[in-house]
Amino acid sequence: MTERDEHDLLAVDAALELILAQVTPLTAEPVPLPESLGRYLASDLVARIDLPPFRASALDGFAVRHANTPGRLRIVGESAAGAPYDRPLTDGEAVLISTGAVVPDGADAIVPVEWVPDAGTEAITVREPVGYQNAIREAGSDVKQGAVTLTTGTCITPAHIGAAAALGLTSVPCSRLPGVSLLATGSELRDPGELLAPGQIYNSNTPMLHAALRTAGASVTLYQTAADTGRQHRQLLARALDHDVLISTGGVSMGGHDLVRSVMAELGVGELFWKVAMKPGKPLSFGVREHPDGRCTLVFGVPGNPVSALVCFALFVRPALAALQSATDPGPHYVAGTLAHSVRADPRRDQLIRVRRGRGGELEPLRGQQSHQLAELASSDGLARIRAGAGELEAGTVVDYLPLF
Repeated sequence: MTERDEHDLLAVDAALELILAQVTPLTAEPVPLPESLGRYLASDLVARIDLPPFRASALDGFAVRHANTPGRLRIVGESAAGAPYDRPLTDGEAVLISTGAVVPDGADAIVPVEWVPDAGTEAITVREPVGYQNAIREAGSDVKQGAVTLTTGTCITPAHIGAAAALGLTSVPCSRLPGVSLLATGSELRDPGELLAPGQIYNSNTPMLHAALRTAGASVTLYQTAADTGRQHRQLLARALDHDVLISTGGVSMGGHDLVRSVMAELGVGELFWKVAMKPGKPLSFGVREHPDGRCTLVFGVPGNPVSALVCFALFVRPALAALQSATDPGPHYVAGTLAHSVRADPRRDQLIRVRRGRGGELEPLRGQQSHQLAELASSDGLARIRAGAGELEAGTVVDYLPLF
């Protein structure tokens, strides 16, 4: 590649920006609460009730009037969880109360049961003053009715499911899962388990990317491998374009058998960019196919080298899938990491180097960094992003680190 071609490469962040600009969140659907883990909210979740819905005790003890303490108080009843005391409290009275139970009207403090170890069945003696509102959870102290509890784009966690259940919800509105078609190209590819003829290799990209797509919430349709003929490329890619996202692997470089981009153009895909200033993953192609019914298919042509394919997925495909599901922060989600050894920067391209993270958080570059070395990738924890520049980054330099799954 000439120096001019290197200057024409699109910057990594600019490529991501172009991709996300083409994303329109998918339509919403109600998702049963137990099935919503990992899904994204398609609209704000508004509380239909106060949470808690009534004044509740924060501990086991006695509901009293704080002005009556210290002093001897007559026990007039009990407020248990789900079985409230049904009369207002008056001066000189106390009500035995359980954690989470309704605080009776007239009571304005809770005496912890530990404060009255000699409590009888008819009276208690409180020897210390109890503060106003002590251990009382006011209605709505967690969430007020009508308040936004969870915002659009939230990725639902177990805690979110608990909050929604506490509000009485049985389902939540989520963007539907993106439908993704996945196919590999290359006459040399054979499925694992088949016998290899001379010059053939096993197709690792399809199983790898299928697994990666499942972690991103995609509904995946697998297509057979496309041999290096225009006819088979057209047949398979035309069918695969009937999805929200199409991912093909291989066939996007400059060789005589690299047919994906030309066939995509024949099928109406408008290419927005080809080649990104990154290593590995430079030959990435991205475009959009507009359908007569107004739908759009996002089309990713990722390189055939396995490491390149997975790096492109992590940096570009996963964020696009999250954005399709209404994610407010689609990523990629870098964290800070410290280089364990010096690394030389590339003057024109960002490098995504495979690293293993040490116990102290230091990033240890792996021995093999070529784009075909999948076994080395499998032993890494993630990628360190070495931004384009001159010179060498010394050990101890803080860089962006992207965990892989």
